[in-house]
Amino acid sequence: MNASLPTVAVIGGTGDLGSGLAWRWARAGYPVIVGSRVADRAAIAAAELKARTGKAVRGMENAAAATAADISVLTVPYANHQPTLETIKAALAGKILVDATVPLMPPKVSTVQLPPGGSVAVAAQAFLGQSVRVVSALQTVAAHKLQQDIIIQSDVLVAGDDAAAREAVIVLVAALGLKGWHAGVLANSVVAEAMTSVLIAINRRYKIDGAGLCITGEPTA
Repeated sequence: MNASLPTVAVIGGTGDLGSGLAWRWARAGYPVIVGSRVADRAAIAAAELKARTGKAVRGMENAAAATAADISVLTVPYANHQPTLETIKAALAGKILVDATVPLMPPKVSTVQLPPGGSVAVAAQAFLGQSVRVVSALQTVAAHKLQQDIIIQSDVLVAGDDAAAREAVIVLVAALGLKGWHAGVLANSVVAEAMTSVLIAINRRYKIDGAGLCITGEPTA
């Protein structure tokens, strides 16, 4: 563990996406906290990750995890998005929240169904207020691939109104073994939120095991 790295709390860290992110960040040397609605579940998941990585992963109830972290990453299902924000709002003041939530509405998960206002991340920013720097990222990465020790061919669109917060998340994305791209202001997060349903449709049509998004071209100075 590198003491100079920020502590990352994965809110909803017992799920497929959250546990995959927590494993990769812990393996990369980040201090990681697994958050859950139930502290005992968080502790069990943290113990499993500690055994797998040999790193000191902690488990806490969501609000406690957000309080102890420098950066929180929200990985809960859309149905739990607002209730979870309500429990961690006070703990996020002055910090970065990475919102990976996708507005999937079963059973039509392969159909784009954006929420009122157009974007989950924009709604989160409005609810949390300007003391929290909300950054949208990680919606288009297959959760089951994050669980495996493989190279993932998928880029990550990182959107947010604060450029420094976006850059901090770009660094976190790189620690996962992925390429992050500055994708502009938070309102642009609607693209990644909608793209997830499109990728699900592509997976089904072409029998792909987790299609990803890749940006072509090389940046120039």
